Amino acid sequence: MGCDSLLDVNVLALYDIHGNVDALEAVLAAAPEPDLVLVGGDAVPGPFAVATLDRLAQLPTRWIRGNGERETAAALAGPAPDPEDLAAVTARLSAEELGATRARPLGELPLTTEVDGVLYFHATPADDAEILTRISPDERYAEALSGVTHGLVVAGHTHQQHDRMVGGTRFINAGSVGLPYEGDGVARWLWVADGVPERRATPYDAAAAGARMKEVWPDVMSIDAALVSPVPAAEITELFEQRARQGR
Repeated sequence: MGCDSLLDVNVLALYDIHGNVDALEAVLAAAPEPDLVLVGGDAVPGPFAVATLDRLAQLPTRWIRGNGERETAAALAGPAPDPEDLAAVTARLSAEELGATRARPLGELPLTTEVDGVLYFHATPADDAEILTRISPDERYAEALSGVTHGLVVAGHTHQQHDRMVGGTRFINAGSVGLPYEGDGVARWLWVADGVPERRATPYDAAAAGARMKEVWPDVMSIDAALVSPVPAAEITELFEQRARQGR
């Protein structure tokens, strides 16, 4: 899952795939050929974890850890999850599908990586689950990026693309490949050529992909909201911002 340090490369940044291998294939078919695929966290949990990791294994990847990878690895140990805790239930399902040999290393991935002077992380540099939304105040961005000297940083986690200046740092959310909360089901990703970012989107049959996922996956609410009957993006942004204010 590693790669030597690279300069002057074309990076395909894929965040929040969440086991949606149909969306992953659509993006890979649409994207130019990259020098490096940056897997930005939360490739799992998801309904087709093995298929997703197998497909990514065919590519020149560098990985960082999302909360999904951490939770999937942690699910290998401990008691059975509370059936009402969908995050725990889905982490356990992916851990069981992958098996210990593949799931455990996911929890050991780094929080951040640097390519071509760009700093990549899942949510914030020090926390794989902190929420920064399109409408979060400047002060919260500045606190989360305290100590960062890079001119460009790339994140995901909220499943919504956006672009924000924080002092001298440009913060780009790459969006979600597999569960985009954009109101249209279209897969989102980021192309970074020689350190210059371009947000991109790939339409595909998201409703059909969502229906296939729902056949095997318990978190039907997230799948519906992202893919089958997409909820307006602003509603999701407000919901996540409320969770951020409440510290969840």
